[in-house]
Amino acid sequence: MKAPLSSSSTSSGAAFCSSIAKKARSSPLLLALALFLLCFSFLYGDGLMELLSQHAQEVSHALIINSIDHEQPTAPPPEVAERKTKRKWQGRLAFALNDDSDEDEECDVFSGSWVRDDAARPLYREQDCPYIPPQLTCQARGRPDTAYQRWRWQPRGCTLPAFDAVRALEALRGKRVLYVGDSLGRGQFTSMVCLLQSAIPDAGARSFEMSPDQQHTVFTASEYNATVEFYWAPFLLESNSDNAAVHRVPDRMVRRGSIGYHGQHWKGVDVIVFNTYLWWCTGLRFRILNGPWEEAGKEAVWVSTEEAYAMAFRDMLQWVRDNMDFNTTRVFFTSMSPTHQKSQDWGDAPGRNCYNETAMIDDAGYWGSDARRSIMRVIREILDGDGADVPLTFLNITQLSVYRKDAHTSIYKRQWSQPTAEQLADPKTYADCVHWCLPGLQDTWNELLYAKLFYP
Repeated sequence: MKAPLSSSSTSSGAAFCSSIAKKARSSPLLLALALFLLCFSFLYGDGLMELLSQHAQEVSHALIINSIDHEQPTAPPPEVAERKTKRKWQGRLAFALNDDSDEDEECDVFSGSWVRDDAARPLYREQDCPYIPPQLTCQARGRPDTAYQRWRWQPRGCTLPAFDAVRALEALRGKRVLYVGDSLGRGQFTSMVCLLQSAIPDAGARSFEMSPDQQHTVFTASEYNATVEFYWAPFLLESNSDNAAVHRVPDRMVRRGSIGYHGQHWKGVDVIVFNTYLWWCTGLRFRILNGPWEEAGKEAVWVSTEEAYAMAFRDMLQWVRDNMDFNTTRVFFTSMSPTHQKSQDWGDAPGRNCYNETAMIDDAGYWGSDARRSIMRVIREILDGDGADVPLTFLNITQLSVYRKDAHTSIYKRQWSQPTAEQLADPKTYADCVHWCLPGLQDTWNELLYAKLFYP
């Protein structure tokens, strides 16, 4: 039995046919058609309206899908969608000294300002730390000023705990700390070694060894059976720039899914500090190898730098999941280290850079063009999404470092090659605005690491 015709269907059909009838006053054929449709709507109104409604929904759905296809290149694979449902890790962080009562006294230690501190800075003297490479010994290379060594980072609303080398060594007794990354990671590693060795006055109780290929460097505090190490892996993944001594490759490329190539050397550590950024930023696109190196000519594809970086970051997190016990180990990631290559960024005339800069940038909102916000967004989206289950501590040193155009090595370092006469006549042409003098800015990075390791 058919359901009774609804009043809405009746009125809709009548209005529809009335409209046609008005247009068909001079056409008997159209008038007959209108009468036929009117009768049809009375008999099958519900079915007709349902059919029309279903068709409209299908058209609307097709339009929405088409719009999404144009706005988003591809839908995420099922495993990505599944990862995004992972819950945030809820355990207690290893090495933490906080009491539960301290949890409501959180402070953003990465937000603050620089304060001149002539009494307590620097935390060590350049000449007292024999482990600083000549690329970072600015005083020994003729830098005339020392003001860059005398600044302390002051967070808003709290104070960083003073770096206590003895306490750190006691907590790390029998442990391994490993920095993994590029030369900026090596600078942070060197800073930590200098901070710790000041508490080991007996030179016989400490050692510093580098592998013949310069890939792996180990500082050992024998009394504490503790090591602080650095491992060269500028992309974390296997790349054509993995030679730690000869790695100036302009056409850089990484191999997809190769985190284990270097990761096999990271196993067994208790604290790991990753960094990778600058080597990715050779342009807007980056080359990924999908097969063996022998097939690089036909298996390599170009993707956006952000897509390539996200791939490596996710692979790093997966390696951590597979190889670290979060109840006993800690994972850190140092954010991008800014450069100061373009003087117009901070309001000076174009054509200059960090050379001869002895004052920091005092604009609290400053952000240089050499620091890609898009990379920071990639990191944040992953850590808030499918990486939430990994208790990674993000050392956000970028903003506090962008102010420090005064702290780079500039021309005060051992040069890889002797500057030409033209360069000597215009020193800014060979100034290093990437790396940092020690002691200096990177000691603050490790003070933040110390604070987050013991007082997260």
